[in-house]
Amino acid sequence: MEVPLSPLALVARGLRLYPERPAVLDDGLELSYRDFGRRLELLSGALLRRGVMQGDRVALLAPNTLESLECYSGVPRIGAILVPLNTRLGPAEYRYILEHSGSRLLLLDISCYGRVAEVLPEFPDLEVIVQRGEIPGYLSYDDLLAKSPSLPFDPEAIREDQVLSLNYTSGTTARPKGVRLTHRSAYINTVNMLLAMRPTAEDVHLHVAPMFHANGWGFVWATLAVGAANVPLPAVEPHDALRRIRAYGVTTLCAAPTVLTMLLGAATDEPAPPGVHVAVAGAAPPAAVIRRVEDELGWTVQHFYGLTETTAFLTYNEPPKGIADWPLLARASFKARQGVELPLAGQVRVVREDMSDVTPDGQEMGEVVARGNVIMEGYYRDEEATRLALQGGWFHTGDLAVRHPDGYIEIRDRQKDMIISGGENIPSLEVEGALYRHPAVAQAAVVAAPHPHWGETPVAFVALRSGASASEAELIAHCRTLLTHYKVPSRVVFVDELPRTASGKIQKFLLREMAKTPEGDGPTV
Repeated sequence: MEVPLSPLALVARGLRLYPERPAVLDDGLELSYRDFGRRLELLSGALLRRGVMQGDRVALLAPNTLESLECYSGVPRIGAILVPLNTRLGPAEYRYILEHSGSRLLLLDISCYGRVAEVLPEFPDLEVIVQRGEIPGYLSYDDLLAKSPSLPFDPEAIREDQVLSLNYTSGTTARPKGVRLTHRSAYINTVNMLLAMRPTAEDVHLHVAPMFHANGWGFVWATLAVGAANVPLPAVEPHDALRRIRAYGVTTLCAAPTVLTMLLGAATDEPAPPGVHVAVAGAAPPAAVIRRVEDELGWTVQHFYGLTETTAFLTYNEPPKGIADWPLLARASFKARQGVELPLAGQVRVVREDMSDVTPDGQEMGEVVARGNVIMEGYYRDEEATRLALQGGWFHTGDLAVRHPDGYIEIRDRQKDMIISGGENIPSLEVEGALYRHPAVAQAAVVAAPHPHWGETPVAFVALRSGASASEAELIAHCRTLLTHYKVPSRVVFVDELPRTASGKIQKFLLREMAKTPEGDGPTV
């Protein structure tokens, strides 16, 4: 009586129960669940007809579009492994991932062709299918579907321990690693999102978080499971996002904190509709950003925490009873915590170096470790990295956190981002949180710079809100009112934008290089 656990079974449920409801809404397009299901059958049939077999890797380089959404179900339906590619990489990184993954077919959105054009001749055996346009010498996606036989989904053909996707890490500190995520782990993460966000057939979801980042945090399947409508956002342009929210009555979205900051800026020009339920993750959201989103936009923020290696999420900030009645600042500060284990995530601990649990006092820091059904199978073709990440039977996140007396965890820093000045530990997130409380600050990041006496000293990189002004002395004085003296930045460098990965994570390795120079004028941001 066992049925394989796969998010594709959840999608099949939505296709069966909601045939007349809108599955995808886009400019000039309304696609029903019935029609969306037919396109999935055509895509699966086309891939099989072109010789794609179970276990073959199929790469996808595309922004958030209808065609992308189809690939997250249509490709793994035949047992093939989807390889979602970050749309903001350079030729060297695409060359490495295509070679390392051994992809035999590339589904390529025409908007991304320029990023990978110089690499494609090096892979003569790689078949390229072009989405949303035509390129001479390559088959178009529309023609692929038009000439395809239909292949209905057979849930019994999928094993839950099969790898569903090979997701490459953002590579902010080293070469990207291929994370092997199974049908089982993807299913469990998707169910966790259904339990935590509780979408229904009445919801309209705006796909803001890149689908290639941990499979859209599971929302490439979760919304389809319950018959919700999907609105793709091909580029994170805040005014276009607000336009789509208004036009389609969007009720839910997922976004990194930096995107929320962008939406706050755009909302000063054109008011945002209230009532949107937001899942925020990808980086620790400052309490000040959560407060502004809930106060100025009238949206509800729910904080999630995890990594690609955990199929997206381990914890969420489960709102206590009555939190809506708390004072705004207290509510935002609480929601900035990473929270408690998701119902099906398994075990999440905060431990010392000897693997004993830290004291749950909100003070003692340790590393977040986890084990359970959402943890990756391992890194593809990298046994040593897999061994290090999973040593002792626990996945080591590299994130430093405290556990509060109520059981909620709060990330204080990445191990590699901790600043050690004169023997004192300075969590960069704590300093950034203080900077965000200044009304002129839109973006802030703090890194270590070499110091001849103290070893390291904190340096802040700040982008100001549009039309606002603040001096270095003013921001340093502001931090002195909130932080112990040794945690106050010794320098503030003003930038137009902080360097980020496509998933919203700040590329602190670039900022550390900039901080080594007297004026912070290192590599171009």
